[in-house]
Amino acid sequence: MNPAADALMDQIREANLTYLMLAQQLIRADKAEAVYRLGISEESAELIATLSPAQVFKLSSTNTLLCRFRADDDMVWGLLTSSHAPNRVGNDTTQRLHANILMAGRLAEAAA
Repeated sequence: MNPAADALMDQIREANLTYLMLAQQLIRADKAEAVYRLGISEESAELIATLSPAQVFKLSSTNTLLCRFRADDDMVWGLLTSSHAPNRVGNDTTQRLHANILMAGRLAEAAA
């Protein structure tokens, strides 16, 4: 591999480790909220919560990004960044709430 590819793989592994550590922290604090915020199933949350530090490290060492972006259309990105309309009505909190509702609906559809 070349140095640029090695650096990219290192960044993916670091992102995986950070994601898994954050996920464990969120799940242990409030599993229901973590399931919603992370966009994962309850079964996945239970599995992640029970991983040992060695398992977290081994799982994070893969060259595949473990987390995924759930905001996969222009409307949600626009709501999250508040750049979708120059003369928008409402405030940033309302826009983020709307985006969260849209993403929660997608999660519910995927779980059904």
